[in-house]
Amino acid sequence: MINEKTVDVPILLWYGDKKQPLNFPADWDVSLYPMNGDKLPTLTDQQIRMALANPIGSKTIGQLARNKREAVVVIDDMTRGTKPSLLLPYVLKELNDNGISNDHIRFIMALGAHGTQNRMDFAKKLGEEIVQQFPCWNHNITGNVEYLGETSHGTPVEINGEFMSCDLRIAIGGIVPHPMAGFGGGSKIIVPGVSSLRTILGNHLNVYLSGPGKTPHPSTGWSKTDGNILVEDNNEIAKMSGLDVKADLVLNGAAQPVGLFVGNTQDEHREGVKFGSKVYSTETPVGFDVVIANNYFKSNEASLATAIALDTVKEGGTVVLVSFAPDGQMPHYVVGKWGKELGGAMYRGLPTLRKLGKLIIYSPYKQKDPSLPMEDPEKTLWLKDWREVLEELRKIHQGKTRVAVYPNAEVQRPAPLGQTTR
Repeated sequence: MINEKTVDVPILLWYGDKKQPLNFPADWDVSLYPMNGDKLPTLTDQQIRMALANPIGSKTIGQLARNKREAVVVIDDMTRGTKPSLLLPYVLKELNDNGISNDHIRFIMALGAHGTQNRMDFAKKLGEEIVQQFPCWNHNITGNVEYLGETSHGTPVEINGEFMSCDLRIAIGGIVPHPMAGFGGGSKIIVPGVSSLRTILGNHLNVYLSGPGKTPHPSTGWSKTDGNILVEDNNEIAKMSGLDVKADLVLNGAAQPVGLFVGNTQDEHREGVKFGSKVYSTETPVGFDVVIANNYFKSNEASLATAIALDTVKEGGTVVLVSFAPDGQMPHYVVGKWGKELGGAMYRGLPTLRKLGKLIIYSPYKQKDPSLPMEDPEKTLWLKDWREVLEELRKIHQGKTRVAVYPNAEVQRPAPLGQTTR
């Protein structure tokens, strides 16, 4: 915990990467709560090379490339702060040195049930040279898939046809806390990443929502990976898909890589989660009048930041959700809203944020519908300027006010985090 009166929070990860100053009255008690790994140093070239040369539970990419003809590299999408471009010079060299030329390499963005991405998005993730030299495709959840059978949980497995057409399958993603799978990364790059809508619905509706009364299974949830039924299904699907090797990055508060885990999907993820649990864990005291929940990694999935805020704010308190997302909120075919009263198969209508007195959305990129309204309109206010936010807060909270600021709220979780996979 660091006492501050002016706090700078990171914003606009994919749009110039800036800091936004938040000023508070001198008589307010303002505390900044960064994640434990906020200032960890960025991986060195040597550390990256070491991780790639010593994969966990698998051969190296170079060894796997021998006698193979076609390689696919799957990457995570714009809802993740990872930058696969950092690893690509090493990966491409391994492929080229072991007989796979650039003409036999392609990239697929693992969208899952998210909306498609454009050329600019691919360039941000991969770098301009990659987009110019290699074919880069969005995953299609509605077709162009190959049926592989069913998992032990009964999920029908249909995987991207272009991915399945290649005899070397590589994926690059990132490990961050996740509200269903405990942590992202690992096998999530396959399901929902490059799975069909039928597979995603089977995995989500029949496995995740297999608790009493079609509620989330009790093994699932933020930071839970040990015995997580959804993770078990995901891992089974990833194995069926023939994914050869996965590389997962762990990021610090500036979205810079501080950990790299490479190898067999389950093995590398297990080790990555152990490290990520320490990096993303955060001191979370309770009883604050105001909680500032800043989004940086996932500004286009800003609702995730409310989880840690609700753990911290007092009954009737105020949450300020900071979301600088010029591209708006990511469309989601399964849980998203698609009309005034319409939504995907898991859309459950406007949620009510327990115990909250007021929700203020601070963003110059106002979007009336469909994604960010998360509370009764009478309790929600969208403001474009910090001075307006501060003015509103002073109307609500008189006298000395306790404020908690989370700079990476969407990926920060209370310490200690849940158990890791065995």
